[in-house]
Amino acid sequence: MPPSDKGPRDGETPSILTKAFDLLKAFNAQERVMTLSELSRASGLPKSTVHRLLARLVDLGAVEPHRSGYKIGMGLLQLGAATPAGYMRDVALPYLTTLHQWTGHTVLMGALRGFDVVYLEKIAQRDSPVSIATIGTRLPANCTALGLALLAYEDLDDLRDFLPSPLPRLTAKSVTGVDALIERLRQVRAEGIARESEEAQPGLACIAAPIVMNGFAVGAISVGYPVSNPPTINVSGALRTTARQIVDELKAGLAQGREHWFPREV
Repeated sequence: MPPSDKGPRDGETPSILTKAFDLLKAFNAQERVMTLSELSRASGLPKSTVHRLLARLVDLGAVEPHRSGYKIGMGLLQLGAATPAGYMRDVALPYLTTLHQWTGHTVLMGALRGFDVVYLEKIAQRDSPVSIATIGTRLPANCTALGLALLAYEDLDDLRDFLPSPLPRLTAKSVTGVDALIERLRQVRAEGIARESEEAQPGLACIAAPIVMNGFAVGAISVGYPVSNPPTINVSGALRTTARQIVDELKAGLAQGREHWFPREV
C-alpha cells in the first residue's frame, strides 16, 4: 500500500517544522519567486510567522532572497538530488532522451507517493501543448497513466480498502469509482502498460510502463501526446524496452552496494 503523507492530527497545534514545510510548499512551478505577502496568503500563515520562518530558512539555505521576494534555495535541490529517486532519474535520463527522440512526443517519469504520482522528469518539444505535468508536480495517481502503472503493482485487495472514495477527479473522464479503478489496475498489471485519454487534462493522452524492481514498481515512464495527433509507431513496445533498460542499469548499480536503496522481494 502506498505510504500516506502525515500532517498534524486533528486538534494538534502545528509544529514549527510543519509550518516551515507549509511555507516551502507555497512555492510552485508557476510561482517560483514570491513576496512575503504572497507566501502568507498561499501558506495560510500570518505574515509575522512567515517573516520569522523565512529568516531561519534563509540561514539554512532552504530559501534564498531574490530581488523583492524569495525563492527555493539550492540547498533543497542538493537534498532532492541525493534521494534514491534522484539516482533513478539520473540512470534513466539517457534512455528517456532516446525515447523522446524516437517518438517525437513528450516523455515523462514519475514515482508514487501516497495516492499521488510525483513527476521526476519531463522531456518535451518547444511546441508541445501546455501540460499540467511539470517536474515536481504532484497529481492524483488514478487520473494519470504513470499513476495507473504504479498503482497496478500494489496489493490491489489491500489498496481497495485504503483508497479515498470517491477518488479525485481532474476531468470529466477521470475514473472516480474504486471498484472500476481496481478492475482497470488488474488489466494494467496483466498487460504491463497503462493508458489514459483526457483523464488528467483535456486534449492530452498518455501511455505508461512501470519500472519494476524485485516485484515493486519503483517508478514509471510514459509518452504523452495530443489526442488529435496519436503516435503511429509502437509506443507500448518502446516503453517496455526502455523500462527494461533502466531496470538492467539499476540492478547493475545495486551490485555496487546500493541494494538497500530499493525494495527487496518478499
